[in-house]
Amino acid sequence: MEKFAWRARVKEGMIAEYKRRHDEIWPEMTEVLNQAGIHNYTIWNINDELFGYYECESVEYAAKVQAESPVVQKWNVYMDSVMEFVSGEDGMQLMFTHQ
Repeated sequence: MEKFAWRARVKEGMIAEYKRRHDEIWPEMTEVLNQAGIHNYTIWNINDELFGYYECESVEYAAKVQAESPVVQKWNVYMDSVMEFVSGEDGMQLMFTHQ
């Protein structure tokens, strides 16, 4: 099992909108995450800081499924106006893995 984490920030004045959008996550987005083998996906929100974490069998496979998904691309555009990644090129960094 691999574990993956990312950091981001909610843009100024957008916390309520960020929360609303995640409360209404699209069923097709959930399906892509399932297809990618992602489990135990949690996002913590403290003020404007976000920390996301999930587990999967293969981070490489999960990233490939997400990168090839038009649903994920549409979701990223949708969320771009309310949040921004703050670490790494795309905010995503593998924290540690267990095999």
